[in-house]
Amino acid sequence: MTDDTYKTITEKAEGIYTEKRSKFIAIALPVRRVEEVKALLEEYQKKYYDARHVCYAYMLGPERKEFRANDNGEPSGTAGKPILGQINSNELTDILIIVVRYFGGIKLGTSGLIVAYKAAAAEALAAAEVVERTVDETTAFRFEYPLMNEVMRIVKEEGPEIVSQGYDNDCLMSLRIRRSLMPRLKARLEKVEGLSFENEE
Repeated sequence: MTDDTYKTITEKAEGIYTEKRSKFIAIALPVRRVEEVKALLEEYQKKYYDARHVCYAYMLGPERKEFRANDNGEPSGTAGKPILGQINSNELTDILIIVVRYFGGIKLGTSGLIVAYKAAAAEALAAAEVVERTVDETTAFRFEYPLMNEVMRIVKEEGPEIVSQGYDNDCLMSLRIRRSLMPRLKARLEKVEGLSFENEE
């Protein structure tokens, strides 16, 4: 994996694992922000209100630096960590995995719990469609109408996505392209006489 790609899942996937009558339902969900994680956790906690535990782990961002694991009342390190371990071993990000446990009356012990939560998370990931996405950057710039053909030629040759374009007294355009290709795109645009970049955030 290069430093401007990352792997995530395209849509919700589920897996089920049973051990000694305890049932573990794992749900893997694509997420982008902590707010989404919170909303989904609330939704699933309501949906599985009668379950003994609703444990989870998530990882956010292409750099994979923002993550959290939660045992939700299971012995420390027996639920959230093994779920997070599955996210890590698959090198995924922008993902939330929730594992819901219905207790079957037989205790599994800490090692049994670790195995069960790991297996449940793995089941959900096995059912998920994993995609590789690029880490993209956006740039915005202004230019006058007569330069349109020149700008569009660069856009056509470099292949960025046109995020937005507006026409007022002059043209304002915003382009998105993967991080490693941005310097070349900008270098070509900088050569266009009379084109000015907007303030980058």
